[in-house]
Formats: sequence, structure tokens, C-alpha cells
Amino acid sequence: MAFAINEINRNSNLLPNVTLGYSLYDNCVKLGIGFRAALSLVNGQEEEFMFDKGCVGAPPVLGIVGDSSSTRSIAISTVLGLYRVPMVSYFATCSCLSDRQKFPSFFRTIPSDAFQVRAMIQILKRFSWTWAGLLVSDDDYGLHAARSFQADLAQSGGGCLAYLEVLPWGNDRAELRRIVDVMKKSTAGVVIVFAHESHMISLMKEVMRQNVTGRQWIASEAWTAAAVLQTPDLMPYLGGTLGIAIRRGEIPSLKDFLLRIHPDLHHNNSYSNNMINQFWEHTFQCRLTPPLAGWVESGGALCTGEEDLENVETEFLDLSNLRPEYNVYKAVYALAHALDDMLQCVPGRGPFNRRSCATLQRLEPWQLVYYLQKVNFTTPFGDQVSFDENGDALPIYDIMNWQWLPDGKIKVQTVGAVKKSVIKGEELTIDEDKIFWNFESKEPPRSVCSQSCSPGFRKARKKGQPECCFDCIPCSEGKISNNTDAMECTSCPDDFWSAPQRDQCVPKKIEFLSYHEPLGICLKTTSLLGTSICTVVLGIFIYHRSTPLVRANNSELSFLLLISLKLCFLCSLLFIGRPRLWTCQLRHAAFGISFVLCVSCILVKTLVVLAVFKASKPGGGASLKWFGAMQQRGTVLALTSIQAAICTLWLVTSSPAPHKNTQYHNDKIVYECVVGSTIGFAVSLGYIGLLAILSFLLAFLVKNLPDNFNEAKLITFSMLIFCAVWVAFVPAYISSPGKYADAVEVFAILASSFGLLVALFGPKCYIILLRPERNTKKAIMGRGITP
Repeated sequence: MAFAINEINRNSNLLPNVTLGYSLYDNCVKLGIGFRAALSLVNGQEEEFMFDKGCVGAPPVLGIVGDSSSTRSIAISTVLGLYRVPMVSYFATCSCLSDRQKFPSFFRTIPSDAFQVRAMIQILKRFSWTWAGLLVSDDDYGLHAARSFQADLAQSGGGCLAYLEVLPWGNDRAELRRIVDVMKKSTAGVVIVFAHESHMISLMKEVMRQNVTGRQWIASEAWTAAAVLQTPDLMPYLGGTLGIAIRRGEIPSLKDFLLRIHPDLHHNNSYSNNMINQFWEHTFQCRLTPPLAGWVESGGALCTGEEDLENVETEFLDLSNLRPEYNVYKAVYALAHALDDMLQCVPGRGPFNRRSCATLQRLEPWQLVYYLQKVNFTTPFGDQVSFDENGDALPIYDIMNWQWLPDGKIKVQTVGAVKKSVIKGEELTIDEDKIFWNFESKEPPRSVCSQSCSPGFRKARKKGQPECCFDCIPCSEGKISNNTDAMECTSCPDDFWSAPQRDQCVPKKIEFLSYHEPLGICLKTTSLLGTSICTVVLGIFIYHRSTPLVRANNSELSFLLLISLKLCFLCSLLFIGRPRLWTCQLRHAAFGISFVLCVSCILVKTLVVLAVFKASKPGGGASLKWFGAMQQRGTVLALTSIQAAICTLWLVTSSPAPHKNTQYHNDKIVYECVVGSTIGFAVSLGYIGLLAILSFLLAFLVKNLPDNFNEAKLITFSMLIFCAVWVAFVPAYISSPGKYADAVEVFAILASSFGLLVALFGPKCYIILLRPERNTKKAIMGRGITP
């Protein structure tokens, strides 16, 4: 402080024609003494200071630099704020001091704990430490830091506190033993400490007793640079500590100023001279005053006053690590710049009432507070100094690392910085290659309550524990998580499904009755086989068309029936393969018309059998004229046309169409043909059933005709098979999912077609091919075979 004021007084560009002075008070680390000292500075002056113009002015103490403690600064600034006396602290960090309502004239050149807390949280995030313990001192500094840390940590989502303990004042062995026991049992590998070095000394004694190693310590600025803790005994425990340190600065010419310090051998009654004399005696191991008569001489020879500080090694001249001192330097210059800005005010353009300016003779403390709020300058070291609306300086901290070198020496190395700028905001930079890790792996430790959940899992918080303690639950089917530590699983789009690992969505499998799968191949082969048999039978009938058996069974209807059966076999192929619009429309139309054509032929054949039987009776010859060839063709055509009309109306009004069905299987898309109109499908199928039942009933009525009309039995048996197949088809079709519904319908088509083919044409082919002797007119008339 003395150096800064001396430098300002010699600077012609800053406060020209004004000489600054200062008064020093020692607070003795006591709140009461520090409080009385502050009041003495602003109130009780022992001397009356006169200005050049000869009038009594305002008190010469226009601002206070201090205090170093948050607790004392709170008490002092609470009172000084009532009178708006500016107070600039260089070491009080409590975030509570940023409250402008309570502390309207408080400023500081050290960042508040709010920024320090955020800096520590950034360090935790940098190394993925989500599980940490927090120790704080039992004072405003520690307790406010604890509240701020808990709030900011919860807001950032960067982790959780495994425990929060308050370090006692003094050497409370029982309480310290309990706190260290909590640390020892906790799974948290990171310990953050907001406390003074006196607290740390007591704590580390207990840590050594219980031999608690394997912890990564993070130090607040209050003890980061504490040399008393940097000893070989404590380095096995504190080695590798990462600390937040006050910004180190360089102050040019300070060493020259310190080398000019010299004891006053004649006027040693002042407090400052007493301090210098004590320093001189301690450094050179001599005495400045002779011992009193009768006292035993001790402490070496008398000092001559000619001793040279350059010839001794003393920490007093080590200016390589100026941290709190640098803040003092900036605090003095801030007050000087505020005073200089005030004196440069042009009357009539001032900021006060009626655009007036403040004058040195009539200066009010609140006027200096106004200018102090607007201070903005740059130190010779290159740091910008200004205050925000809360009186806080632009925050900047160094990140320190306690390194235990192989030769046993201890070094506190700067490994990064954290600062806040107007443009970039808060910024953390760390050179990890420079960090010494006090672990066997020589790498950053892991400190988590629960291991991270890999993709495919989501976090489920453990009941009654912090949110950092969780279980990893696999995502359910159809949902995925492709990030580590996902809170929720996201659903896949409609056409996608979750992979087995639940870490990505994959296209759903497409399912339909394919030509290439075993079921499709089997049905396709059976269909082609039935078609081939129909072709062969048709060929046999055409070849033997002039034989009595073929002619007696209405060869034209038989040929038409074989062609319709062939179409029935072929239409089943439309139900196999990927559904398309034309196949969906054609399959039901072809199926309906083919089967109606088939059943119509059977119905007409049944009617012809009935007419022939009636014609064989006396007076029944007239019945045959109603069932001639033209009538038979017309009946078949009419009955088939009705089905064609039904199918046409169905296709026009509500046509069958391909549809992606996701209801049967979650992980599959079933391609199927929806019937469009259920009524249309029911009418078409019902019409076939009506004709089939009618044919069955008529054939059943004439099944006991003489042997020469035995085709009625074949028709009865064939229609019984047909009806049985389609009655069984309905419930099977409704209950079959996806492609199996198509398979059931194909099976019903093939089964009923084979039933008709075998029942109607099997016996005839047997006779034609294997029993040609029965293929005669006499045999058919029942007279050529011996009973």
C-alpha cells in the first residue's frame, strides 16, 4: 500500500498537485479491534488537517482499503455504508457482500465466492467428477460458500454432494474425528474445502492420524498458497491438490522500494517504525537498541544500520508470487483513479445536482462512491480493473497444483486460469499435461456415485439418495437412448424399431407371404401342381371326349368346370408375394368369380341330373327342354355375372388396397391387403356359399338315384368337402395374424379346389384310364356289368 501511494504521488499524470497519505491499523485478527480501527479512521482524528486555502475541510480519510476477512468486512461495511464511505477489500470473498442494498459503498478487487464456486464447478465438470464432499469453515466465508455451492451445483446439473460438513473453530478433536470418519467412509474421491489455513492445519492432523489417502483435494483461495501446509509430512495426503488462487501479478519497481526500507534509529516510537525495526532485527540477527542495565545480553550484536538487504535471503523480497499484495495494489489505484476522475470534472457538466461537480474541499464520501463505481483502468501487468453494479471486480483466478517433485521438493505450479470477460463470459483453461496427480495411475481419479449409463439405458434415481446416485435401466422395446447417461428413452418412429442393444432405431422387418420362404414355396408348388393336374385331366377328357363316360356327364360343363378349377388354382398365386394395389384388387375379384364359375357349373350339372331323372319317368320328358345346352350356358353365365357385378361394385366403392399393419407385431411391418369394404367381401363370399349350399342340397336330394345316375353322389361328396373347408376357413382366417391370414385363405382355395377336382374327376379318370371296359354305354346304363 505504501509503495502504491508513493508511486501515485510521483506520477504526474495521475492526481497532479495532490499528495496522498495513509494511516495503518492492525485488526489483530479480531472483529472488535478491526471495527474500532475503521471507525477511528473515519471519525476520531487526533489532528486537525488544514487545506492550502486555510479552511477546515472534510476528513482526510476518503476511503478504506480492507478488510481481509469477510466477517469483519460485513460488520465494518454495514456501518460505513450508512455514511457511504467507500471501502475496497482485497481479500473478502463472501458472495453476500455483493448485496448493494446492504453494502452500498463496498467494493473489492478479489472475486466473490460466487465466481469461485462456479470456477470449482467448472473444474468438477472438466474432469467428470460428479460426486464430491464439501468442507467449510464455521463463519460467513464458509457458510455462504456452502449455500452458493449447493445452489449452483444443483442448477448446473454438474454433480452432487456426498456430504457437507462444517469445520469447528479450535482443535475440537471429537468433531474433527467424526468429520474425517465421514470422509473415510464416503465413496466420494474429491474433497472441496472452503476454509482458512488454521482450519486445515487441525483437519490435516486428524487426516494423518486416520491415514485417509486417495483423495483429490480442491482448495479455496484461502489456503491454496498456505506454505504451512506444504510440508513433506502432508504431501502424501495433499499432493496433487488443485486450488483456486488469487490472480498473481507483477508490480514493477516494488523490489527497489523494499530495498530502500531502513530502520529509524532515532524515532522508533511509531507503530510502522516498530514493525520495520523488528523486521530488521529478525533478518540480520542483531539488536537496534542496547540492553537495559542488569539484563543479560541476548540476540547478537548491535545493529549498525548499515546492513544491506541485498546480501540476505528473505521471503520478504520474494516478489514472484504476489497475490493478495497485487489486490492491495489494485485497490489503492482504484481509489486514486476515482479521485482523479472526480477532480477532472468540468463545472456545469458534473453528474450531481444542477450538473455540479464535487470539490476536494467539500467532498462527500458518496460522491467518491459514484466515481469509484465507474473506474476502468489497466494495471502495468495488463489486467483490467473495473467494478460491476455490485462492486465486484472483473473476476479472474489462477488454477494451482501442488506438485511433489521426485527430489522431494514441493512446488505450487500454475496450471490454468478461470476468468470472466465481457465478450466471452466465464472461461476455464487448464493445461492437464502440467498437473501432478497423486495417484498410482498418474491420471485424474474417478469420483462418481454411480457409473455412467451406456447408450441403450436410462437413469433411474435411487430412492432417498441424490440424483447422482442412480440405477441404469434398459430401454423398453421400441425405445432407445443413444447418449451416455440419458434421462429418458425416446420412442422410435413408426416405421422403425429399437435394435437389440437399444442404442439406435433400425427399420422394422417387413413381413408378407413371400414366394421365397418355405410356406410360400409350398403353397406356390401346390397351386402349380393343382393347375397341372387340371390341365392333365382336361387333356384326358378332351382326348376321350367321344367315349360314353365323358359324353354322358355333359362334356361341355365338365370342360368349363376344369377350366374354372384351373383358374381357382392360379388365383391362389395372387395371395403370395408383396401386396400391391393391382394384386389386392385382382385377388379377391379373381377368387370370387372363379369359384362362382366353378360352383355354377356344379349347380347346373346337379340340375341336369335331376332333370334327367325326372325325364326317365312317364310324362317327365318335358323337363329336359328347360335344361338344354343353351339354358345350361345361360344359367352359368347369369350366375357368374351376378358375382362379377358384386366384385365390380366392391372395387368401385371401396376397393381392397395394400396396408402397413403394425398392430400384429411391434418390431415388424406386416404388409397385407385390407378388404376395403367388409360388406363387399361378405357378400362375395356369401354368394359363393349360397350357391355351394344350394348345390349340396340338390345333390343330396338325388344321391340315392339308381346307379346309372351316380354322379349325384360325387357332387354331394365334393360339395360336402367344399362347404366343410370354407366353414372352417372363416374362424381360422379371422384369428390368423398377418401373412398367415393370406396363407389360410390360399390353403382354403387349394383344399376346396383339390376336393372338387378329386371328388368329381378322380373316379372318372380311374375308369377312363384303368377300367376302360366300364367306359361303355351298356355299363353306364347299368346293363353291361354283372352284379
